[in-house]
Amino acid sequence: MQIGNLTLSGNIFLAPMAGVTDLPFRLLCKEQGASFVYTEMISAKAMHYNDAETIKITETHSDEGPVGVQIFGSDPEIMAETAKKLSVREDITLIDINMGCPAPKIIKNGEGSTLMKKPELVRQIVREVVKASTKPVPVKIRKGWDENTINAVAIAVICEEEGAKAVTVHGRTREQYYSGKVDLNIIKEVKNALTIPVIGNGDIKIPEDAKKMLDISGCNAIMIGRGAQGNPWIFKNIGDYLGKGVYNYRPDNKLILETILKHYSLMEKTKGEKTAVL
Repeated sequence: MQIGNLTLSGNIFLAPMAGVTDLPFRLLCKEQGASFVYTEMISAKAMHYNDAETIKITETHSDEGPVGVQIFGSDPEIMAETAKKLSVREDITLIDINMGCPAPKIIKNGEGSTLMKKPELVRQIVREVVKASTKPVPVKIRKGWDENTINAVAIAVICEEEGAKAVTVHGRTREQYYSGKVDLNIIKEVKNALTIPVIGNGDIKIPEDAKKMLDISGCNAIMIGRGAQGNPWIFKNIGDYLGKGVYNYRPDNKLILETILKHYSLMEKTKGEKTAVL
């Protein structure tokens, strides 16, 4: 799969998740077959002020590459400045723009999926970030703000017009948060409207969900978020199912325990004993 000048070996991605997709978790998912992984999303404003904790979130390991970083914010200049800073790093292969996060504290600041209501600001942000970044820039969006403002296609078209190299669509509105079912048809509509790759996201909990999303929407890749929590083996099973039509990788209790201990050990090395225990 190709995103701009970045060639990927597969199309099964780990989604960026705050408080979840830290370095230890990414390494486990990569080991189990994730084609591409993202750091936790980071605040462009925090990067602007050189916040040490935010910079630490962007740390990577050679065993997990390729790695992408997702940034969020609403100021085009600060977003561009952050993209420029990050894109010079050899270990970071793309800079993703978050326009889909539904969390209240993000919405309160006019960031994340709030941007779905501001198409002209979307245009400015994507244009400036693309201009500043030396790496490909995808954008992650939602179906719309609510059922009365379904505008994923219009927003996605703006993103492509301004130079985005891929668009990820979570098939729910912001008002739905994570309730109800993901709308595969909106992902299909976006796919039909664009020439750049489209990545589908939402409700992939078992390999059959992944195949259904690919078959119905025609998307180029899938992105797995909550379905990978506590189950890094989902990547291997999806890969087997898509490639061979069957999957049967079911870790026994011994392997599950070994994975838990490995996760703890990685957490202890990267974050210290106290954080690892908590």
